[in-house]
Amino acid sequence: MNDDLRDLLHQLNNQLGIILAHAELLEARAGDEAGRARAAQVVASVLDAMGTTREIRLRFISGHEPVDLSQS
Repeated sequence: MNDDLRDLLHQLNNQLGIILAHAELLEARAGDEAGRARAAQVVASVLDAMGTTREIRLRFISGHEPVDLSQS
């Protein structure tokens, strides 16, 4: 089961990476401040989601103690 979970988390992280790249591109090309702010929010949310996938991998696959991601 750990291999299945690892594969799913890897796939999710790849998909989030694609979303992140597009959001960063939208942020850079936004024509107004409102567009940049919306894209920046997507970037921040994707980075949070990537951190969550990392935390899941650490807790449930690697067996590490929980990490407080709010401190990083």
